[in-house]
Amino acid sequence: MSISERVSDSFAKQQFMATLGASLLLATTGAVEITIPFRADLTQQNEFLHAGVITSILDSACGYAALTVAPRECRCPKRRILKSNLLSPAVGEKFIARAQVKKSGKRITVCTADAFAVSATEEKLIATMLATIMTMNAHPMQELGPTAPGS
Repeated sequence: MSISERVSDSFAKQQFMATLGASLLLATTGAVEITIPFRADLTQQNEFLHAGVITSILDSACGYAALTVAPRECRCPKRRILKSNLLSPAVGEKFIARAQVKKSGKRITVCTADAFAVSATEEKLIATMLATIMTMNAHPMQELGPTAPGS
């Protein structure tokens, strides 16, 4: 299974991203991009996309970027530290979170991500995140649900 397929399969199971209307744009070794369209039902009182939505797509982008460099048996790296800075109001037609692995070790992966508000003519940086992610017990997690016979 390719890195793109691995991330796509996991992303498709993430109900929260589906609830937000987020889509996976890119997944390559060390980099992930997630997009979300503007939706009025996800705004705060001043009609900007809520900071929690932006933080969520930054968090997922960092987590998936870390997954692209994690051992194959690891399905879900654990976040240890997240720091986000909101730089400008989230005003745009859509939003893109672009994450990159900065350093990957045996147990710790450090990622950064930037969120951009996209309009017809420009992209504007609106938030940034630094995430420290730990790869825990790199072994498969059991699937939820009934167990196949003989397993």
